[in-house]
Amino acid sequence: MSQAPPPLGTPAVRREGRDKVTGAARYAAEHTPPGCLYGRIVPAAVARGRVLAVDTADALALPGVRAVLTHHDAPRLAEPDDPILAVLQDDRVPHRGWPVALVVAETPEAADAGVEALHVAYEAERHDVRLTPDHPGLYTPDTVNGGYPAVRERGDTDRALAAAPVLIDSTYTLGALHNHPMEPHATTAWRDGDGHLTVHDSSQGATPVRDSLAAAFGIPPGRITVRSEHVGGGFGSKGTPRPQCVLAVMAALRTGHPVKVVLSRRQMAALVGHRAPTVQRVRLGAELDGTLTVVDHDVATHTSTLKEFVEQAAVPARVMYGSAAGRTAHQVVALDVPSPSWMRAPGETPGMYALESAMDELASALGMDPVELRLHNDPAHEPDSGRPFSSRGLTACLETGAARFGWYGRDPSPAAREEGQHLVGTGVAAATYPVYISSSGAFAHAAPDGSYRIGVNATDIGTGARTVLAQIAADALATSLDNVRTEIGSSELPDAPVAGGSTGTASWGWAVHKACVLLRRRLREHTGPLPADGLTVTTDTREETGRDSPYARHAFGAHFAEVAVHARTGEVRLRRMLGVFAAGRILNPRTARSQFIGGMTMGVGMALTESSTMDPAFGDFTERDLASYHVPACADVPRIEAHWIDEDDPHLNPMGGKGIGEIGIVGAAAAVANAVRHATAVRVRDLPITPDTLLPYLL
Repeated sequence: MSQAPPPLGTPAVRREGRDKVTGAARYAAEHTPPGCLYGRIVPAAVARGRVLAVDTADALALPGVRAVLTHHDAPRLAEPDDPILAVLQDDRVPHRGWPVALVVAETPEAADAGVEALHVAYEAERHDVRLTPDHPGLYTPDTVNGGYPAVRERGDTDRALAAAPVLIDSTYTLGALHNHPMEPHATTAWRDGDGHLTVHDSSQGATPVRDSLAAAFGIPPGRITVRSEHVGGGFGSKGTPRPQCVLAVMAALRTGHPVKVVLSRRQMAALVGHRAPTVQRVRLGAELDGTLTVVDHDVATHTSTLKEFVEQAAVPARVMYGSAAGRTAHQVVALDVPSPSWMRAPGETPGMYALESAMDELASALGMDPVELRLHNDPAHEPDSGRPFSSRGLTACLETGAARFGWYGRDPSPAAREEGQHLVGTGVAAATYPVYISSSGAFAHAAPDGSYRIGVNATDIGTGARTVLAQIAADALATSLDNVRTEIGSSELPDAPVAGGSTGTASWGWAVHKACVLLRRRLREHTGPLPADGLTVTTDTREETGRDSPYARHAFGAHFAEVAVHARTGEVRLRRMLGVFAAGRILNPRTARSQFIGGMTMGVGMALTESSTMDPAFGDFTERDLASYHVPACADVPRIEAHWIDEDDPHLNPMGGKGIGEIGIVGAAAAVANAVRHATAVRVRDLPITPDTLLPYLL
């Protein structure tokens, strides 16, 4: 009789899959307690200014309208941990779309009517929403997202640039981008008779939502339960609490009823963060043999007047390629725009687009194959810190990908391949993403019937967290996968970090593994039958994750893309795309492949279709729905493959896994853009590459 395969590393089917396709899985907006009311946000109609007056009489006179909350009468908050949560606290309007009132009614239709009947008067002020590379308000922050220093330099960058035999000096611009998860942001909140607050929130982490609400409303954390049991995507936009959560709690406390607040798709552009636009100047100096001598990467971006958020776009250049000298720097300007925030692989995604495009330009200037140029400059140690890599699979990804893709069979000459009215080209780009691991708690429980239950306040945002955590537990307990039940998505479970930064499985899984190892030890030491309520071990990984690692820990990857460009219309169509990744041990091949492909697809959208254009006169993003913000459809990605190399890295966590949620998008846009250049001999340095930007060069 053959033995069953070990639980970890097998393509286990998602545990919640059937619940999702049958509708049994309940999302935040699908919880409707008895007596539930509906809240609708009234967005500011000016880009900067103050609210002079709010006339609520007509709205309150409508049938079904129960209340209108404004800055005059909304519950007072303590200073929240995030300024975007300080809604309805004063008359200031920091950007268009900022909440200036909340209409609460018995039905969604009545709430919508109340919004239309509300009269708001403003004092508008002159606004500034345009990022320019020479904006007088640009300044250098101390740090950027992730706590990285804003500026780093090694060697004499200016001298190295002046002395370089071959020099690339290019500027790349990216407009703003928005997360558009399938499930809009939503919250349902109510307070029980005993004063306990229950909140169902569409969030990437119930623990930080609970803590933010406790701080803002002055309620002890133990008197708040936040549940995020099923979340329909987030990509960073649900990584921190958002205004609808605070407004739902405000309304529930004011009315004494459960209240549901669901953002419309059009409201999301202003309220849930965005990837800020960037202007990136990259200068690469190299010897004639392709050896990099200097890497200089400067980034300008924007933030809001509410808070400073600076995407770390230049940080990947500190990791990727060896050079004797290098400088990476960020500048930011505070504008009258919504607050930027996390979007899948913040920093690495826009930064690697610019860096990998510049590497392609350098390869062209040298007459060198782009894959060989990257292999030639693959360093043994992290350039910025000098630390050895715990593992670095970039070379294996490039070589494996080139072989699978058939890279070396191409004609390297640009605009050399024609098929009818189409110009066909191929492109390559590398990828990197750091390994982040945070402290997490978890429990493991053994029942008298021999089954097990694990609990951790993890959030499944579509990644299959329930499944892979059960696999980790079953592996540590030496039991079958069917013998383990998983509980996640509630702040009543042991505290855990958000599902973001590719930290989830590594952080939650470590805690689950530790709890299961300790439970197994207790079971071995236990004599006699288990008590009726079983045995439980609760633990956390604060000690383990608090230690500094002597290694630079990163995932790596390589993207290969083939595109066809219509010579008469400028339309770009992706024909095929292949990614190869080095992300430690792959714990579940089925869900991992979905993550890689999902990231690659978002990269294709970044390159060819997605754009959030800021209207300088109106002071708002123009693409605010899925009719105008073009997320790639299946027809846009006809053939996309994801592979990985077997990577054994003992310096990560007990499972040996690196995060996989972000690495798939990093570099993907550059590979597509490089393919467009190869097809047409035209270098477009502004994304997305649309027919109107490309066609003038083809006529």
